[in-house]
Amino acid sequence: MADAAEFQDRLLSLGLARVSEAAALASARLIGRGDEKAADLAAVNAMREQLNLLDIAGVVVIGEGERDEAPMLFIGEEVGTGNGPSVDIALDPLEGTTLTAKDMPNALTVIAMAPRGSLLHAPDVYMDKLAVGPGYAPGVVHLGMSATERVLALAKAKGGTAADITVCVLERPRHEAMIAEIRATGAAIRLITDGDVAGIIHCAEPGITGIDMYMGQGGAPEGVLAAAALKCMGGQLQGRLMFRNDDERARARRAGITDFDRIYERDDLVRGEVIFAATGVTSGSMLPGIKREPGFVETETILMRSKTGSVRRMRYRSPVA
Repeated sequence: MADAAEFQDRLLSLGLARVSEAAALASARLIGRGDEKAADLAAVNAMREQLNLLDIAGVVVIGEGERDEAPMLFIGEEVGTGNGPSVDIALDPLEGTTLTAKDMPNALTVIAMAPRGSLLHAPDVYMDKLAVGPGYAPGVVHLGMSATERVLALAKAKGGTAADITVCVLERPRHEAMIAEIRATGAAIRLITDGDVAGIIHCAEPGITGIDMYMGQGGAPEGVLAAAALKCMGGQLQGRLMFRNDDERARARRAGITDFDRIYERDDLVRGEVIFAATGVTSGSMLPGIKREPGFVETETILMRSKTGSVRRMRYRSPVA
């Protein structure tokens, strides 16, 4: 088995894009059909099949759940042929199952790969997240600030006022007070119903998406995937695990987490070089969704490498049997 030093991100990146594309194409047949589980299962099956064609000795560290919760792509599952470099895999075969089932914007298939030991084994608990795009001084905003302080600090760094700032927030009852506080500053809010990986990535391209900052509580595993994207595109992310009960603390201990109050920076979540791919399922701010034409189906994938900072967009036009 090859060791992590032989991680060939350039050679593996196209294979990773194929994995993401396959999951998107499989789930596309379920867009608007109202069946979240069927859409997710189709994406999982396709992603796993393509991963097992890659010459890697891969281990899923962010997946569909723990072994007793997920039959495939569970945390700890080994994927690939076993003949290549040892790598960590973080994935969400269908980020936005509800979005897909209801044919709503911003459903994606998402996957990241890094040398073994590079990705945080984040437990399936909530994480309080804060993200901004590239071009700002380190620590321009941080989790120790109130929502108001974050908006004002970013506005100052941007050279404007709070009215020039747009914050992306996951629309949940737990965020109602924070939403009211942000709006009281004069900042705008882009509410999303699902898919906070895409929400965080939007910060890295404010000229395209119009989003300057992301804040709020979402899944910790999604935080690692978002950190992988920001490590490639530039930008800052902080996360702090949130625990609701002893069972969630036990999950964290099993994942090797001992400091329950730690604030993780982007490079704590993704410690090594990483490659990242995402394919649009339904159209959104970052990627167009799958397009159907007579006899063809077309996807668009964003493929990124942290080593070079390269961001490549690829269209794949495939004949339909």
